[in-house]
Amino acid sequence: MTRTVLDTADAPAHDAFVEKKSEFIGDACHIDDLDAALAFVEHIRELHPKSRHVAYAAIVTDNTGRVMERMSDDGEPSGTAGKPILDVLRANDLTDCVVAVTRYFGGILLGSGGLIRAYSTGASIAVKAARKARIVQCRQYRVRLEYAQLGTFQQLLAVCDGAQTDAAFTDHVEVTCAVPMELEERFLNRVRESFNAAVVPQELGLSARPIEEH
Repeated sequence: MTRTVLDTADAPAHDAFVEKKSEFIGDACHIDDLDAALAFVEHIRELHPKSRHVAYAAIVTDNTGRVMERMSDDGEPSGTAGKPILDVLRANDLTDCVVAVTRYFGGILLGSGGLIRAYSTGASIAVKAARKARIVQCRQYRVRLEYAQLGTFQQLLAVCDGAQTDAAFTDHVEVTCAVPMELEERFLNRVRESFNAAVVPQELGLSARPIEEH
């Protein structure tokens, strides 16, 4: 099951720890593309101008399902910073997110093994602090409703973990919504029962959306 984080670049998930006088600060946020990952890392650099390193890793999945990854050791020995962060993202089945781990050097060398553990821990605590969501395949529907039916429809949509993505209001209401495919049959049955088959959702296609984990 693929997951993502919901925290934004303006308010990323954040945590820190100290290892042999070096402080490691982990920050994680949601991104839509790799350019956004680079912009986030630059933002973190600006927040920590006196830090020695800002290593990071990012994973993004495009509309075709192609997975793209990017990472940087930012001056640490090759393979000791970016890859441990990337490994944490992979181990948590995360996509569409970036984790940056900032290091303030404390004067004590950690060695390759120590660095790998430290950057892995920095990434892990950031991910642990994040609001996570599972990415589910959804069917999109357009539904025509009378105004008096809207409240009932919105309630049953919520029960089925669906989301209203758009609405047009004229002499009637036309709602566009996305329903997890695993709950699609329940949704259609509820709509049919609640409105005595007078409301018939029209299929629009497939999409993926995050549903927050609790």
